[in-house]
Amino acid sequence: MSPKTMRLLAKPMLLCAALVWGTSFFIMKNTLDAVPVFFLLAIRFTTGAALLALVAGRRWRSFTPDYLWRGAIIGGFLFLAYSIQTFGLSLTTPSKNAFLTAVYCVLVPFLTWAVMRVRPDRYNIAAALLCVTGVGFVSLTENFSVTPGDLLTLVCALFYAGHIVAVAKVSPEKDVTLLTVFQFAFAGLFAWVCGACTETFPAAALQEPEVVFPLVYLCVMATTVALLFQNIGMVWSDPASGSVILSLESVFGVLFSVLFHDDPVTTRLLIGFALIFVAVVCSETKLSFLRKFEKKSCQ
Repeated sequence: MSPKTMRLLAKPMLLCAALVWGTSFFIMKNTLDAVPVFFLLAIRFTTGAALLALVAGRRWRSFTPDYLWRGAIIGGFLFLAYSIQTFGLSLTTPSKNAFLTAVYCVLVPFLTWAVMRVRPDRYNIAAALLCVTGVGFVSLTENFSVTPGDLLTLVCALFYAGHIVAVAKVSPEKDVTLLTVFQFAFAGLFAWVCGACTETFPAAALQEPEVVFPLVYLCVMATTVALLFQNIGMVWSDPASGSVILSLESVFGVLFSVLFHDDPVTTRLLIGFALIFVAVVCSETKLSFLRKFEKKSCQ
């Protein structure tokens, strides 16, 4: 396709990725009733690695042995993030899990500061303050305690942020698609090992259509297709608008959880969700779209 066509398709691709990931929260919640956490992740990542390996095609010509250790590092972060998030999801609502996971966007600049000595700017600091306030509205109970599910989800956000920083650290000059294959493969391997040690393989459940079809959706759409759309979309769109579109994942997560999982929504939760969403947009875009709007208004 021509560059012009790719630019036209980029933002719809990003929106589709956010939409698919938004649906995955309540689907994961329902699937956890039949498939244990580690085996669910093992199947999802192994299938994703296999499908992406086929898509990689000629990219395999650039393979070198160092892809293995790089994939193991970022795959380890991904495994920890998804595992903790999924355990948190089993103990909280899909809508809260979706928005609290989005906190990782705000954490990334501060972890980057710690690892790469790149200081956060005023937008990052403002986003952090907004985010902390939003988390308080979403997570704190009447006696100012945090539920175990919400706490695990916040911990998973830290590992998601660590995963992004690790990718930035080990991926320069490497093919992103090929590196993602090994990332998924190692995350799947870690999940298989943990599942074999702590869980019972759900052989009977995997013969039931009501379990198999959601699992196929998670493996194919929420893992492989959405990731490809994200990679292609971010290449052919500007980072600021691309980040805003991807951050809609948390909004879609709440919407589908309310529609299909009967999640309770209160005024307090909506305020918290709104604050976290604004924090994510502020951190990811530096509010550049507002400055562009002001310039156009002055012309």
